[in-house]
Amino acid sequence: MSLDIAEVARQSGVPASTLRYYEEKGLIAALGRQGLRRVFDERVLERLALIALGRASGFSLDEIAAMFAADGGLQIDRDLLRARADELDRKIRQLTAMRDGLRHAAECSAPSHLECPTFRRILRAAASGAIGPRPKAAPRRRQVRAAAD
Repeated sequence: MSLDIAEVARQSGVPASTLRYYEEKGLIAALGRQGLRRVFDERVLERLALIALGRASGFSLDEIAAMFAADGGLQIDRDLLRARADELDRKIRQLTAMRDGLRHAAECSAPSHLECPTFRRILRAAASGAIGPRPKAAPRRRQVRAAAD
C-alpha cells in the first residue's frame, strides 16, 4: 500500500517539509509521484519512527542515516548504542544533581543561600562542570600598545 506525503505527515506527525528534507538527506525515499504529490511505501512510517527514536536518543541525522543499510534494513553499531547509553547515564546523573540542588535551594531555611553549605557545594560542582555544561572561557583580549609619537 502506498501513502501520499500528506497521509504520511498526518499518520507520523512529521511535517511534509521535514519529510522532503529527510528524503533529500537520503533517510527516506519516495516511490514516485502521484500527480504533484510524493508517494511513499507504508513502511516509511516505521522508518520515521526509527528516526524519531534516534533523534530522541541524541543521534544526529548523519548517525541515523548510517544505521540504515542500502537494502532498507538496519545496520546499527551496538558499540555506538552502548556509548550513547553511557552518555545518557552521565546526563541523567547531572540532571538529577541539578534537580536535587534546585529543590534544596527552594526549601533551604538558611538566611541566605550563600550561607548554606549544601548550596555552596552545588555552586562548586557547577563551577567545575560536574553538573550542567562546563562554563566557556571568556575570549582573551588582545592588548594593543599605543603607538609612540
